[in-house]
Amino acid sequence: MSLPNFLPASPARQSTIDQPESPSMSSPSVNSLRSAYLVVTLGFLAIFFEGYDLVVYGAVVPALLAYPDWNLTAASAGVLGAMALFGMVLGAPASGWLSDRFGRRRLFIGLLAFFSCMMIGVASAPTPEALGLFRFLAGLGFGGIPPTVIALVIEFAPTRRRSLFTAITVAGFGVGAIVAGTLAVALLERIGFRGMFALGGLPLLTLVPLAIWLLPESPSFVRSAGESVPAQPAASPWAGVVRGRACIATALFAAANFFLFMLIFGLNTWLPVLMSGIGYEMKVALKFLVVFNVGALVGMPSCAWLADRLGMRQVAAATVLATALCLWLLSIPASTPVTVIVIFIAGVTAGGCQAVLWSFVGTYYAAESRATAVGLTSGIGRLGGAAGPVIGGLLVSAGVGLSGNVVLLAAAAVLASVSVFLVPSSRPIAAPNPAAARLVPP
Repeated sequence: MSLPNFLPASPARQSTIDQPESPSMSSPSVNSLRSAYLVVTLGFLAIFFEGYDLVVYGAVVPALLAYPDWNLTAASAGVLGAMALFGMVLGAPASGWLSDRFGRRRLFIGLLAFFSCMMIGVASAPTPEALGLFRFLAGLGFGGIPPTVIALVIEFAPTRRRSLFTAITVAGFGVGAIVAGTLAVALLERIGFRGMFALGGLPLLTLVPLAIWLLPESPSFVRSAGESVPAQPAASPWAGVVRGRACIATALFAAANFFLFMLIFGLNTWLPVLMSGIGYEMKVALKFLVVFNVGALVGMPSCAWLADRLGMRQVAAATVLATALCLWLLSIPASTPVTVIVIFIAGVTAGGCQAVLWSFVGTYYAAESRATAVGLTSGIGRLGGAAGPVIGGLLVSAGVGLSGNVVLLAAAAVLASVSVFLVPSSRPIAAPNPAAARLVPP
């Protein structure tokens, strides 16, 4: 049984983002905007659940450490926290390639269903080892969602709103993280860590049916799949990612993602524990996690709006550098209101950089390589996301408190800023036909 495919009815309604901007592109049809809004909405919800499922682990770490049947240490809890991110290291590049080869829609639906089932497995895990295994498998699905969603959004979004539409979509991560922290404060004592994990399986009953019913396929994928080029076979999606100047850009994007994810996931996993270590009650410490992610939610569309006007490179590099400053300030003892403000601004700048960086990667490469590039660079970035919780756990086990952890993460933020700034300038150009499109230097 094939899935229904709700696609634009005519070529006039298909996105033309692979071509250089023209006046017609700045005035998209009502139907094109409707498709873009639909893709943004479904993508936002998918990334919302990804954000919830990843951040909820940090919110329940105190409960896991207190669970008498498992006797976890901070170091072992850090390793378990990193398992989903190790899965994402494999899932992101694989799904990016599969998306470029076989279409965004089917992969989106399949990944949603897969990671929802794995989160149910996480909730019912009888041992720490089983929990780690299911989180690793769920990570395969988590890793594939952003490359697939970002490619879809960029291909449906009006040219001058790509950063904003991408940021609104990936803001779902921040909302999911906020919900995870908020529900942990309200429900963790009642339903335990298993109940909190089980909520991550809800997409199977909610979002998957909606996506089957409503999600359109990428117009550029439909167009390229329908064309026949017997004299010149379609290039591999990897060609535009690893050849020439694009190879340097890919390495720098991957490095920026690595350090940025190290920072974000390190804080999301250990911030409550670190704040409790300097005297805050755990319920108050969990609220700091919510503050950080509220800041990220505010920062994503705000920084994207700036990026559409000032340039993605400049805004991404500046915002993550500002995050480094905030983390350094966090290492200095201060009153609670000042600490709240610093953590909020750190969330604004880190979340804003994440949104702009993904949009920067997605628009840097040609359409047939877009999801592959986002998947590869974010997949390598997830290694940093895995390193953050592991290193944090080792530092906490060694008795290193808030100051030592945040100074290390501030250094990672500086390296992310430098990596973004050094990305070489280039632009995608229209080839004689889409199958032969490529990335070339200006």
